Amino acid sequence: MTAPERVDQALLTCAVVLVLIAGALLLARIWRGPSMLDRAISLDVCAALIIAGLAAKSAFARDPFYFPIMLVLAFLGFTGSVGIARFIAVRDRPRDPADPPPHSDDAQEGPR
Repeated sequence: MTAPERVDQALLTCAVVLVLIAGALLLARIWRGPSMLDRAISLDVCAALIIAGLAAKSAFARDPFYFPIMLVLAFLGFTGSVGIARFIAVRDRPRDPADPPPHSDDAQEGPR
């Protein structure tokens, strides 16, 4: 094994160790929360870590087999993030004073 190959192997090993450490910290953030937005962002970061792990595996094996899988995961992660951001934006939008107050269907039915 030549010196550049050893350096390459060492850098890939460091990358895998960093991805594993980031994954452990990510699981702690998902577990602790405190809000749903924190958990949603953590799941988006989880998709990025899976992509990084697949990239490291692909580099170790010197095999481009995982590139299309990484592309699909990146697309799914992006669309998931956009969907969550739109949901949070609608939920946290300030209420217009001209709008009627929110009501539930149970309040209109009366006593049972």
